[in-house]
Amino acid sequence: MCAPGEAVTLVPEPRNPVDPHAVMVLSARGVQIGYLTADRAAWIAGMLRSGRDVAAIFQQATAMGAAIRIAFDGAVPVLPRPVVVQVDPDPDFWPDDLPPDD
Repeated sequence: MCAPGEAVTLVPEPRNPVDPHAVMVLSARGVQIGYLTADRAAWIAGMLRSGRDVAAIFQQATAMGAAIRIAFDGAVPVLPRPVVVQVDPDPDFWPDDLPPDD
């Protein structure tokens, strides 16, 4: 689909028969990734229509499509820091209970 941090384009679709506030998301190669969710599309479409500077990048694929990061008015969208997961090398090891030295 896209690499994390790759630019995506937001395209308002005012003639969309299902939702006049629909905003299509295109990859850097011009391939449609999907649409913004309806609860965010109206607000973002209004920003685009009013000429506000909107920049967006791909964050990651999700079960429902993709997550993107959006920034406004010249700000640069930034990926969140990766989450470091500590993995127990031996999850079945249980140390013996050691009583205190009295």
